[in-house]
Amino acid sequence: MTDPSRHQELKKTPLHAKHQQLGARLVPFAGFEMPVEYSGIVEEHNAVRTRAGLFDVSHMGQIEIAGRDALAAVQHISSNDAARLKIGQAHYSALTTPAGTFVDDMLVYRWADSHFLFVVNASNIDKDYAWIVQNIKGVGDAVAANNSARYALLALQGPLARQVLQPLANIDLGAIKYYWFANGEVAGVRGAISRTGYTGEDGFEVFLPPAQAPHVWDAILVQGKDAGVIPTGLGARDTLRLEAAMRLYGNDIDDEHTVLEADLEWIVGWNKPEFLGKEALAAQKGKGLTRKIVGFEMVDRAIARHGYHVYIDGAKAGVVTSGTQTPFLRKAIGMAYVPITHTAPGTEFEVDIRGRRARARVIPLPFYKRPKG
Repeated sequence: MTDPSRHQELKKTPLHAKHQQLGARLVPFAGFEMPVEYSGIVEEHNAVRTRAGLFDVSHMGQIEIAGRDALAAVQHISSNDAARLKIGQAHYSALTTPAGTFVDDMLVYRWADSHFLFVVNASNIDKDYAWIVQNIKGVGDAVAANNSARYALLALQGPLARQVLQPLANIDLGAIKYYWFANGEVAGVRGAISRTGYTGEDGFEVFLPPAQAPHVWDAILVQGKDAGVIPTGLGARDTLRLEAAMRLYGNDIDDEHTVLEADLEWIVGWNKPEFLGKEALAAQKGKGLTRKIVGFEMVDRAIARHGYHVYIDGAKAGVVTSGTQTPFLRKAIGMAYVPITHTAPGTEFEVDIRGRRARARVIPLPFYKRPKG
């Protein structure tokens, strides 16, 4: 969970002092000093699966697009069909290149008819903003603003998230449907509450003024103490999202793999007249894929990690994009790009793990689905 920004002066979220007080292990991540764990990745992971965990995700970027032609701008630069979003609704999408690969993945929120918010990856904020500004030129009356410094973002995730957050909120959280949001107050602080997340569990993300974030953080932990809510770091966030088969930019998706190869065709708005990358994706779909990401579990006793090579019939044939021993499922899983001929569930291949070949088997995604009800 470290990155090359170690030698740079690291940015801090508004909750940095709280993380220090809680004894978090802090590491460089996407230019920020962030908590990778507090009490331990396994404990934090399982707390989210069985109770709830509280994350500081204030390092994420917020880029807004507004103006009379804001919808046209969003439609042009992103893969999903934003015209289908109602005010108060969000969806998962991608900033796509003309080749149909990823500039980034993101959540798109429709604040108003002509006002959208993108939540983008922390490591890509400046790159994404420059890309957006360049590619909405000529669309019409639409302007983009990097407003990341205006927001702190907290995520409360887990089966008890609604039960814990509701006494602090002045709106009915049950009325917020999955991937919708509403304006309201949490612990007396005005903000926006969305029913979204990156863990595979039900939960809420709260957009707040940075100065008020520590107060709300403390209030949620106090409210959730008896329910077993604990602060949760980036380590558990990564293992949770992998169990849920949520892609991670820089690992599972990047500017070398297309949206279709990432098995994310469901975020392609085929009915839109155009968007960057549509022609390339349509051509690829018509011709047929030669590779695609799959989920796998290890057959042999071994753990496949990001960057390990995949072998088929003794020849190098792909690469592991994410992999770990999962705390909740208690097995070694991962995702990898492999030839399309080896993507069917049950198909086996080998992963080179420090010079030893270990067997792996393709299984359906996601690895984990939260229980209904």
